[in-house]
Amino acid sequence: MEMVIGKKILIIDDDPVFLRLVEPVLTRKGYEVLKAGSGQEGLGVLFAERPDVVLLDVVMTGIDGWQTCSRIRDVSDIPIIMLTGKQTAEDDIVRGLDYGADDYLIKPVSNRELVARVRAVLRRAELPPLPEAKRKITYGDDFLTVDVAERKVIVNGKQVKLTPREFSLFALLVKNAGRILTHKQVLEKV
Repeated sequence: MEMVIGKKILIIDDDPVFLRLVEPVLTRKGYEVLKAGSGQEGLGVLFAERPDVVLLDVVMTGIDGWQTCSRIRDVSDIPIIMLTGKQTAEDDIVRGLDYGADDYLIKPVSNRELVARVRAVLRRAELPPLPEAKRKITYGDDFLTVDVAERKVIVNGKQVKLTPREFSLFALLVKNAGRILTHKQVLEKV
């Protein structure tokens, strides 16, 4: 397997032993490893360093993994793999995926599986947009202008700043103008 050069992985975990064990595994594969011992510190590193993927522990003091995942999703579409050291119920896994995680692993996880999961989420993140997304979807009137391809929303002549999640929801509604969407459809698409 070839080495991956230039990809940054941010590990947010308050377990120093886990950090010490995982860092060399990922660096040997060519990844640059960034570490944070808390959710708050992790958010700071995320904004400063712009990693390509986040490995996020669920159980941490202060801001837990659920809150951290949600805050990341409010501002970024970066791939997130949630990790937990406890045997977990299916509800916890579903919760993690619903919060915006791309994958969910239970520690201890083998080095090979961890690296394979990182490669998989990075591959999905690098896929070109689906043909439907390439269609230029726009709307405009005297008050509102929406350009989905450019990710721009202009209200009364001023561009509106939306988080990635807010824009995804807005774009879904624009793409389905005139149709009724169920709550379930909205949750599945956004």
